[in-house]
Amino acid sequence: MNIDNVISETSKKFKSAIEHFAEDLKTVRTGRAHPSMLDGVTVEAYGTPMPLIQVGNVTTPEAQLLQITPFDPNNVSAIAAAIRNNQSLGLNPMDDGKVVRVPIPPLTEDRRRDYVKLVSQKMEDAMISARNIRRDAMDIIDSAKKDKAIGEDDAKRLQDQIEDKMNAAKAEVEALAKAKEEEILTV
Repeated sequence: MNIDNVISETSKKFKSAIEHFAEDLKTVRTGRAHPSMLDGVTVEAYGTPMPLIQVGNVTTPEAQLLQITPFDPNNVSAIAAAIRNNQSLGLNPMDDGKVVRVPIPPLTEDRRRDYVKLVSQKMEDAMISARNIRRDAMDIIDSAKKDKAIGEDDAKRLQDQIEDKMNAAKAEVEALAKAKEEEILTV
């Protein structure tokens, strides 16, 4: 990596790590219905597995209910079966021949605590990723300094910039995690 690009590349990596963390948080249930809960569901339609979003429209008519309206009514039972068979969701869909309704059961206090622990674990994983990004950037700066490609002052300035980016990434990750924890603990 070119020493001139260290800051911009590191910024991109931090941004990517934060986006990954935010996407990862979407998989944690909060007790309220959200269409993204079904993002990982694959439906056997027309003889091939397809993502749910390609076979139906997912809406949340109520806080505790997801509704899937299939584009082709012949896929109603396949959609219900795919949701029921996804053990990680633990949901029990009902279909009336036209739409699939998925009631979202309320979370127990123990389950909420488990999800908060899961969010903390995911936050720590994101922070580990960010620290690895910082370490890689610092290594590049140190090797450039040893090779006399940059001076001591430039190295210190670049290291300070990397540290500022790290602090900003840490603050953003912590804010996302705190917001998710509050969402989980809200009854």
